Amino acid sequence: KCRFCVTKPSRRLIAEGEHGFAAFDRHPASEGHFLVIPYRHFASYFDINDQELVDLWGLVALGKKVVDEKFNPDGYNVGINVGRAAGQSIDHLHIHVIPRYKGDVENPKGGVRGVIPHKKLYTFNPD
Repeated sequence: KCRFCVTKPSRRLIAEGEHGFAAFDRHPASEGHFLVIPYRHFASYFDINDQELVDLWGLVALGKKVVDEKFNPDGYNVGINVGRAAGQSIDHLHIHVIPRYKGDVENPKGGVRGVIPHKKLYTFNPD
């Protein structure tokens, strides 16, 4: 069985919804990093149904409010790994919400584009 299907978030729990829950990550990338996890077991974000979609993104917003109050971050990265080639290591959908803080990396430009390091920094050409 999948770790997210059998584990109760207990003290890490931030909020629960009808279709899932938000809980602090056990291996946070930054202070306040949390996950939003559906109760139903499915691996890909592209298999989500409409009710789960609304509920889970509502949990993202609710978790953000809690993290804003508790940790006061300067920004956020929100990400979902879909498939092994994208870094998915647990075959149960989960949304990462990673608070960012000024100075936590030398140059944050490119944000989530950094998943492919040589594509992170780019110059915008409006032509």
